[in-house]
Amino acid sequence: MNRSCLEPCKDPVKAFRFFVVPEKLSDVFLVLIRIGILVCFVASVSLALHSSFSKPAGWFPLPNHLYALQNSSDTDSGPTNISHVLFGIGGSVKTWHDRSSYSKLWWNPNTTRGFVWLDKKPRDDGLNRKVLIPYQISQGWSQFKYLHSQSAVRIARIVYESFKLGLPNVRWFVMGDDDTVFFTENLVTVLGKYDHNQMYYIGGNSESVEQNVMHDYDMAFGGGGFAISYALAAQLAKILDGCLHRYYYFYGSDQRIWACVSEIGVPLTHERGFHQLDIRGDPYGLLAAHPLAPLVSLHHLDNVNPLFPNHTQQHSLENLIQAYHVDPARILQQCFCYDHKRKWSISISWGYTIQIYTTMLMPKDMQTPLKTFRTWRSWSEGPFSFNTRPMSSDPCQKPVRYFLDQVEQVGTSGSFTSYKRFPNKDKKCLKADTTNVEAVQRIIVSALKLDPEYWKNTPRRQCCQIMDGGSLKDGSLKIRIRKCRPREFINL
Repeated sequence: MNRSCLEPCKDPVKAFRFFVVPEKLSDVFLVLIRIGILVCFVASVSLALHSSFSKPAGWFPLPNHLYALQNSSDTDSGPTNISHVLFGIGGSVKTWHDRSSYSKLWWNPNTTRGFVWLDKKPRDDGLNRKVLIPYQISQGWSQFKYLHSQSAVRIARIVYESFKLGLPNVRWFVMGDDDTVFFTENLVTVLGKYDHNQMYYIGGNSESVEQNVMHDYDMAFGGGGFAISYALAAQLAKILDGCLHRYYYFYGSDQRIWACVSEIGVPLTHERGFHQLDIRGDPYGLLAAHPLAPLVSLHHLDNVNPLFPNHTQQHSLENLIQAYHVDPARILQQCFCYDHKRKWSISISWGYTIQIYTTMLMPKDMQTPLKTFRTWRSWSEGPFSFNTRPMSSDPCQKPVRYFLDQVEQVGTSGSFTSYKRFPNKDKKCLKADTTNVEAVQRIIVSALKLDPEYWKNTPRRQCCQIMDGGSLKDGSLKIRIRKCRPREFINL
């Protein structure tokens, strides 16, 4: 028969030609479309079957090195300790030689992990590498556009480069400067309150309002240090380089990180123990009235007076850290007591200083820092991001100051600290009822060690009491710090 076949399915050759062999050149595109439809159909069926009978997996797998990192913080389920923290310290070859002395104060090569990130390889200048933070050389930072400081781009990428290392059991990435002093046990206490599997951005802002207005109140200032949880670091690593291109006009590295974290939608979790120290002059007033929070960090120590009078800054920090090692959770914690007989108000900043006022002051006044410092940028008298009170010019209103002289651990659970009177070069108060304070040459304070678990609950300022009825022995006054009793409160 000459009749054409109208049912191609009955002729396998023609069925094959229907899909593959066009009769005209113009039919090529039509055939390609048909093939594409067939491929898509087969792929869809295969994907549906695979999804139904296999365990769910991510649609877009991470690159191999990031995939390996994804589970690197999950192998240890115990409480957070210092081994779970990876420090990323921003430095440069130019500054590291002089500032490395700060890291020696807090870095323990046997327990702490991390690196100082430098712009190039340092020369071998005889520094003791065994007690220094090991270094890494920053990579790939010169390709980024910038308006102010190129080093700010490099330092901003430290969190990404630290994450990319893929070290095991990292829960927190802690950033700081090469002149930041960390109090690592208190840092661990703070971070232990939070779940590293959630996205957290933890730190503090500036003490000077002008700095917060210029940058942002919700930005963690990098010199005071800030912590990024593993979960947040994993997300930040995916977007950071593109984000740095978008914010090329920002001034600092911490401002860039804040902007990128904001794009992820994570706010700053404020912790009051991170101290940028954006102040000038004498930090005494601030440290003598530390907030009720564990001391985590100090920064800008080259730009303020030594913490202890007649000491270098290095020696001052060594004194403070000696007390810190005896009772880490208690360092700089403030408490008040009253000598009602003599009408004295006493403020203790443990491990640092004691003040005796020869007038009766309310606790709300003593917990407000004396304004012994000025603002960071303009050197003005304020405003600050916390309340201050003026240092009176009247010698009868000024406190008699005592500074830490000795610290001794008592057994495994207690301490004695001794504070020696600092000679006042100002005019003396000549009122008859204040002259007996001159007899107090030393104050000895006893205390039980403060349990770090104390900070996991709502904290309450501890109480202190004057011992032996306030009697002096060899010019020494004894005071005991203890928990406040259930119905005890501090009053005049």
